[in-house]
Amino acid sequence: MRLLFGICFLLNVLFAQIPQGYYNSTTQLYGVSLKQALYNIIKNHRVYEYTADTTDTWDILKDLDRDSLNASNVIEIYTGWSVNAAQEYNNGNGWEREHVWAKVHGGFDVNPPAGTDVHHLRPIDKTINAARNSRWFAECNEPYVVSGNPSGSYYSSSKWIWKPRDQDKGDVARMLFYMAVRYEGENGEPDLELIDYLPVINHDPAPLMAKLSDLLQWHAQDPVDAYERRRNDLIYLKYQHNRNPFIDIPDFAWAIWDAKTTVANTVKTSAIHVYAPLDAEQWNIEPNALVTGTISVYSLCGQLLYSNYLNGLPITISTLTWPKGIYTIVYSGNSEPSVFRVIK
Repeated sequence: MRLLFGICFLLNVLFAQIPQGYYNSTTQLYGVSLKQALYNIIKNHRVYEYTADTTDTWDILKDLDRDSLNASNVIEIYTGWSVNAAQEYNNGNGWEREHVWAKVHGGFDVNPPAGTDVHHLRPIDKTINAARNSRWFAECNEPYVVSGNPSGSYYSSSKWIWKPRDQDKGDVARMLFYMAVRYEGENGEPDLELIDYLPVINHDPAPLMAKLSDLLQWHAQDPVDAYERRRNDLIYLKYQHNRNPFIDIPDFAWAIWDAKTTVANTVKTSAIHVYAPLDAEQWNIEPNALVTGTISVYSLCGQLLYSNYLNGLPITISTLTWPKGIYTIVYSGNSEPSVFRVIK
């Protein structure tokens, strides 16, 4: 695994400005030990005020989330809508600042450092902000509609949950992973933790966020893109001077929260069978006859290597040119979504 982490680091450094040696202290660590090592790396960053006469989070978000097609605008999370940046809140007619880790869950409000940490702040539409509120993140399927227009995100009318649009799923997961590592209860800061159940109390002040298994799945389904890398680099180089490790090395998430997950070569669910013999030059995917959807394969570093549509018939995936290592197979469609980890 040490070699695989090394490969991921070399690949990611081609796209992001990761300082040499930044993650050296994480070698061969897993679970709590890795989480603590990452905390020691990213803590003690520069802190900004939420709103101030000097540089504040409004100013920083205008830079981090600038629309690449219109430099006067910012891109809002959960919708992808582009709006004028300069107006800021503008008496409710502009945009707002989303705390992806809802500030009520931990009680940090807009106070530094957690309440002003721009790694989890994003521009957001006022209506969308009110709708997401402090909802937990989890799978749901009711489209959230604004003035007759689908926002791209989803909610549940019976449960206190929210699902971002596909393009934001991984971003949200990685922001929450960052917060759970960065804030460990030291120096009067909240001790934020991810959980894999939905709390009964909607606005629970406990420093918890759900739902971990769905976040890990979204992390695999929506890999790191250039937008996130640019944002991460700007935060490190210009503002807080710390990085989101899960953007730089996506597999840190699995190593911390999924370290006990079985990495198997034959996996069977009610929807599909995966046959991936060790050292084989091809893998076979055999779906149930009624199963349709998409099957995708990602490298350890989050690179999409293969994607195909399932229509109830077996498919064969050639792995001849792929190096030895651990791969993630993701199924999404008309049956229960699944994530498999296999080794070649």
